[in-house]
Amino acid sequence: MVSFLAAGGEQAALALVAKTEVFTLAESLGAVESLIEHPARMTHASTAEGPTAAPRNLIRLSVGIESADDLVDDLQQALVRSPAATA
Repeated sequence: MVSFLAAGGEQAALALVAKTEVFTLAESLGAVESLIEHPARMTHASTAEGPTAAPRNLIRLSVGIESADDLVDDLQQALVRSPAATA
């Protein structure tokens, strides 16, 4: 399990999770495949206005059994194509 904050705010985070090809967008982060999630709109949406709200630019990864090189390449191509990468 790895979490990070996307530069560029919520829109950059949403763009990044939409552009991955190996990582699957999913709320359940406990499978053998690699998954990606945007907690503020998914698992933590009910706390959006509270003191325990997830940062709007938080991305959470659950790394599965795919090749590490494939996963790194997938994140790199998603980052390159995201709005924050071109700003």
